[in-house]
Amino acid sequence: MPIVEAQGKKIECQVGDNLRQVLINHGIDLHNGGSKLINCRGIGSCGTCAVKVQGNVSEPNWRDRARRSIPPHSPSRDLRLACQTQVLGDIQVEKFTGFWGQYEQILW
Repeated sequence: MPIVEAQGKKIECQVGDNLRQVLINHGIDLHNGGSKLINCRGIGSCGTCAVKVQGNVSEPNWRDRARRSIPPHSPSRDLRLACQTQVLGDIQVEKFTGFWGQYEQILW
């Protein structure tokens, strides 16, 4: 079973689990500031759940690529939308500051 490391926690999940759901189900809020109230609830349209992921996850789907190609995100930055990412193996997750998590400063 994969281990997701985020915000100082180690979370065990199933292969193929949705990263956003894994984090939320274990008390990790991946939305910054006002995006806690104003977000797309996992359909991949807002971009506020953007995180840096190291480890084995699914390839970016068209929603992930499309949303990250629109500012303030950039397709050249190594972020992923947690709502569009499946956990395939052990991973480490980092969240950055900014409404969309688009800045360089690590939040957790």
